[in-house]
Amino acid sequence: MKATADRHVPVLVQRCTELLGTAANGIVVDATLGMGGHSEALLRAYPHLTVVGIDRDLRALELAGERLGPFGKRFRAFHGTYDQISEAAEHADGVLMDLGVSSMQLDEAERGFSYSTDAPLDMRMDTSTGRSAAELLNTASAAELREILYRYGEEKFAPAIAARIVRQRELEPLSRTSELAEIVRASIPAPARRTGGNPAKRTFQAIRVAVNDELRILERAVPAALEVLAPGGRIVVMAYQSLEDRVVKRVLARATTSQTPHGLPVDLDTPDFTLLTRGAERADEAEIALNPRAASVRLRAAERRTR
Repeated sequence: MKATADRHVPVLVQRCTELLGTAANGIVVDATLGMGGHSEALLRAYPHLTVVGIDRDLRALELAGERLGPFGKRFRAFHGTYDQISEAAEHADGVLMDLGVSSMQLDEAERGFSYSTDAPLDMRMDTSTGRSAAELLNTASAAELREILYRYGEEKFAPAIAARIVRQRELEPLSRTSELAEIVRASIPAPARRTGGNPAKRTFQAIRVAVNDELRILERAVPAALEVLAPGGRIVVMAYQSLEDRVVKRVLARATTSQTPHGLPVDLDTPDFTLLTRGAERADEAEIALNPRAASVRLRAAERRTR
């Protein structure tokens, strides 16, 4: 097996390191630790920095712990979801969130996140708790499945896919990723299958998000991260799908916009945060060539006012 550092190329690592440099003598919470690539870059760049790494995936904590072990007490791990950030750290000078499924979870086929490799239908980021993708697919009603596919995958063929899932499980419960991928392929008209990449991508995303309750956790996590930031502290969030990015954009917009009623001559409510990015920053062509997973990234950042 490859070393952890060889298996993981962190996205926009230089930009994240630069944005979080104001925390050089303090604490950064890496709220989505993964295999620790961003944390390692931060710890190397800033010798007086401490990083608290959060992850719900015990395997990720194990791998990141091995990678970051040489930094000793400058790194500590927390097993949980990133909406528990206040439990992991009472305050922070910086917060990093690298959202979505990690490269480790995709690369380890037996986890069931990939539609291109046959594996058990699991998709849990924390395999110690919760229901698997197979349990969800075999118990949810057709209406529930349609809603999941529409809401979390923006899948326009959701009714056909949901109906076929229900028909198939009446013959035999679903247990393999290859079975779900074949259901999606058979449910989508041939012309639609010829464009936009693998037709199973949206369905696998939707089921993964539902299994891990990702969007609702994110809706709690970003405000919670803002709460723990010290004056001058910064938050950097990288999203890879529009659903995640909308949540981040909405929360940061609210935190950086005055609530003074329109028309008053004086601003009575200076917002606590200012945006550091103009819209969402994207990876350039050079980075995408080096790391294809950077192609869909959208980075947003904000800073708590010092006033």
